[in-house]
Amino acid sequence: MAELKGRDLLSLADLTSEEVTALLQLAAQLKSGQLKPQCNKVLGLLFYKASTRTRVSFTVAMYQLGGQVIDLNTTTTQVSRGEPVEDTARVLDRYLDILSIRTFEQQQLETFAHYAKIPVINALTDREHPCQILADLLTVEECFGKLKGLTLTYVGDGNNVAHSLLLGCALVGMNVRIATPADFKPLTEIVEQAKAIALPETEITVTEDPEAAAKGSHVIYTDVWASMGQESEANSRIPIFQPYQVNEQLLSLADPEAIVLHCLPAHRGEEITTDVIEGSHSKVWDQAENRMHAQKALLASLLGI
Repeated sequence: MAELKGRDLLSLADLTSEEVTALLQLAAQLKSGQLKPQCNKVLGLLFYKASTRTRVSFTVAMYQLGGQVIDLNTTTTQVSRGEPVEDTARVLDRYLDILSIRTFEQQQLETFAHYAKIPVINALTDREHPCQILADLLTVEECFGKLKGLTLTYVGDGNNVAHSLLLGCALVGMNVRIATPADFKPLTEIVEQAKAIALPETEITVTEDPEAAAKGSHVIYTDVWASMGQESEANSRIPIFQPYQVNEQLLSLADPEAIVLHCLPAHRGEEITTDVIEGSHSKVWDQAENRMHAQKALLASLLGI
């Protein structure tokens, strides 16, 4: 993966189809123990949003690569006092080898990447969640032995996860169906971008009909109905999104061997029922584990180790 050395990952669209495939292959090799690259590099975590899986998986991944991690708590650094992004970026560039940022606005992430020469990773913005989708694709490939030609259905809010699923599935040749309420569709520009980079014969569908979207699908995927920063809207969204709940009835429409994914944290009884997330079709915990393996592959590739 020498071609990724020194690059940023701000969006899955920054990668080619071949690069995504190679990253997933590397992640599988790292997970199996076939490869054990080592480094003495330092990863910085600059998180403006709460995190469990992203923080821990990046930390453990870097430690297993032999590197070090600095958790840059935004409440105790000068960013909390209004230090300009470009100043912080240029200083961290001189201390760290790689930086992972979890924040709200995509523009802030892009500003960091512009002023820092080290690789910058999108650990989540309101626009995209690329690292999550790398783990998702790894999980699907483990379950089915392939990606191309499969169909993934995402049901719920047309949020950052939906955006990155559109791009990621397009790159690997998976059909993707996004089912959302009318006022909560993914950004049109992301949908068009996904269509532009999609492999031949890949189908990209955006619909308001969750049952039609689920029919015959190999993967049923959902996320919370109100993302971080939208907590005040949570109660008002419940009746709007109730028809989009992933439950046994919806799952029964999918392929008999379908798997269920959720990027977590989950609100049982809202976007997904307890019997589904704890059921035999659920691969949610494998999916969560794969965050670490996919990100380890990404770190190794961007650092060139």
